[in-house]
Amino acid sequence: MAGVTANAVALVALLCMLVRSTSSYGTPAPAPPSTSVWRAAKATWYGRPSGAGPDNNGGACNYKNNHLAPFFSMTSCGNQLIFKDGAGCGACYQIRCNKTSHPECSNQAKTIVITDVNYGPVAKYYFDLSGTAFGSMALPGRSAQLRRAGMIHMQFRRVPCNWPGMKITFYILKGANPYYLPVMAENVNRDGTVVKMSIMRSKDGRPTNIWEPMYRSFGAVWRRDSGNPMKGPLSLRITSDSGKTLVANNVFPAGWKGGVGYTSKVQFY
Repeated sequence: MAGVTANAVALVALLCMLVRSTSSYGTPAPAPPSTSVWRAAKATWYGRPSGAGPDNNGGACNYKNNHLAPFFSMTSCGNQLIFKDGAGCGACYQIRCNKTSHPECSNQAKTIVITDVNYGPVAKYYFDLSGTAFGSMALPGRSAQLRRAGMIHMQFRRVPCNWPGMKITFYILKGANPYYLPVMAENVNRDGTVVKMSIMRSKDGRPTNIWEPMYRSFGAVWRRDSGNPMKGPLSLRITSDSGKTLVANNVFPAGWKGGVGYTSKVQFY
């Protein structure tokens, strides 16, 4: 260590501590895009003209009933820089287009949610919007004309989701059993995203205080496979892409079932 100062040694030690602290719970979450910077993108639309995207309202994120609250059909596919292998599911963006892009555009910002993915090499940032979301960028009464344009230039920026009065619901997918637990977090406020999820079991009705990591199955779906049955009550811990963490204690009761959503008492604010 000859020639190395005390300050350098201290810096190396600090960096080692930071590496250990981030690697102990998976890869550090990337910060969400700035909420103040508008970026250029291209947009198309798919599904029915006044619909929420795919016919089953599922998409790559697996959210259902996107025509209902809180999404109200204002949904979109995002390319990989936006979808992020599922880590972008649930993120909210403002979108707008103006008359320099197309004469039907209003230049009024509208908020959409990422629920699906597209892979077309159209532009660095590419949104394939629901028919409803695409038409919302038009001047009043001109949404049909704007949709006829097919593809337009637009702008977007990341914004916090705003789901007032809603708590996070954890939906267990159909086909779940005590050895296989697939879970989605729905109605996640603010960042809208989940980039880490883990589960805590109970023993004799008491929490074990041992968090077991879950792994992204696809889109917004996380799973835990176990050789030991996962009996309720079960607690969940989630982290959003800006690093905020919440714990939903005992959110899955004894006798939990697949195909059921369990509403928690927690939410990001």
